Amino acid sequence: MKKKNKNNLTSFTDHLVQQYGKRGTARREKFEEEFESFKLGVMLQELRKELGLTQEQVAEKCGTTKTYISRLENDASDVRLSTLMRIIRNGLGGYLKLSVNF
Repeated sequence: MKKKNKNNLTSFTDHLVQQYGKRGTARREKFEEEFESFKLGVMLQELRKELGLTQEQVAEKCGTTKTYISRLENDASDVRLSTLMRIIRNGLGGYLKLSVNF
């Protein structure tokens, strides 16, 4: 672990290692997966709000329910890729672009 700087601050990377372990450990991988899911929910909610749409309007446009949209936005549900693409395309009028980092 790196030493704290002169202001007695810990880097975010060091904090993650302290709290969840190094990358590749089961605990850290679980954290990373949950964090990505959380970010997806926040992104969907922000896009919907920027467009001035309610959860119900998005649900109607993409053929799902308000409850399902709410669960996605609040990180309470896994989502299939095909469903996510439909929500973004039909519900929000956008396109999904994925990338993989190594």
